[in-house]
Amino acid sequence: MTLFERVKEISKKHGFSSLRVLSEQAGLSPNVVYGWKTKEPSAKSLQAVADVLGVSVDYLLGNTDDMHNTKKDDEPIDLYTVSDDERDKMISANGQPISDEDWAIIKAVLARYPKRD
Repeated sequence: MTLFERVKEISKKHGFSSLRVLSEQAGLSPNVVYGWKTKEPSAKSLQAVADVLGVSVDYLLGNTDDMHNTKKDDEPIDLYTVSDDERDKMISANGQPISDEDWAIIKAVLARYPKRD
């Protein structure tokens, strides 16, 4: 799915009657988003549209399916919330993936620490 198609789809889900209305709400010229069919948006324009739609720029670009990727690079990762599928993307040991057996041990150790709310 292209950037334009993704913006169009999510704007419909958010109840925008047209991309012209979305563009204006983002403080952009009425036809800016339509121009994304053929040319790359500026970072500023893309961020403005993402803010209006309440999604991340990465989501609009198709880099993630997580609409609300709000995690900052310097935030710690809560291993309680890492699924088995995500672990290989997030965690390694000396450049090697963590085995299922080792992951089970890590989760068992983490279970000894009480969760803070």
